[in-house]
Amino acid sequence: MWIFTRYGFVSVACASKKNGKIDEETVMVRARSRQHLVNLQERFPDTELGKAEILSAAGTDYEYRVILPKAKWVSILSELAMEQTWSNFKNESSRFASEKRMTHSYVDVLHEIWHVMQRFGAREDQSSQDSASGLTPSS
Repeated sequence: MWIFTRYGFVSVACASKKNGKIDEETVMVRARSRQHLVNLQERFPDTELGKAEILSAAGTDYEYRVILPKAKWVSILSELAMEQTWSNFKNESSRFASEKRMTHSYVDVLHEIWHVMQRFGAREDQSSQDSASGLTPSS
């Protein structure tokens, strides 16, 4: 699961047990930027996330990660949803970056993602219209 917050971008996946099987009760909250995990830890300092060691796994898709019980992560997601008080996510992310004196590179990437998803939506709308009219891509 990919999650974009004003604190940064994380990818969440189930952790593995020592025997290599998926541990459905434990998640890895992974990030490409260590600062994104630090931001979340600063927001939730008294939680397992806030107290977890940020692990580094060089050469992996997401170099930085914390591992915690899925139930604890679900609680944090709930709090993230409840704290939403803004009407524009990109603007809020920019405000947060300025407040923390961080670079705006994450905000720049959010704008790129917005454009990618806008193009995706336009293609999906066109495909839906084509399907409704009986047109196929080869028509």
